[in-house]
Amino acid sequence: MRGLLIEVPPPSDFDPNRRWALHPRVALRPEPFGALAYHYGNRRLNFLRSPDLVALIEGLGEHPSVEAALDASHVPPARRPAFRAALARLASSNFLTAVPSAPPSGGDRG
Repeated sequence: MRGLLIEVPPPSDFDPNRRWALHPRVALRPEPFGALAYHYGNRRLNFLRSPDLVALIEGLGEHPSVEAALDASHVPPARRPAFRAALARLASSNFLTAVPSAPPSGGDRG
């Protein structure tokens, strides 16, 4: 997919305040330009043309939200809209998947 870091409005179902992760059926192959992402389920191939984007995607599931992952990856504020748009496009192609929120801890069990 060409131009993943071009600003485009994200799909409406992509919420950067949610936790997202690389889909379990997606493999990343490092390349000098960034990485190749291959989805074994839908057989799609994506070219990730930014090493910074690749690093963000690799650690995405370790953070409670995209915004927290952007903070942890030290992505400058001026580049964040483009990164959000790239992640939204990857999510719309099933390269990323929303991670369900953890249920509240035990607490009162009656």
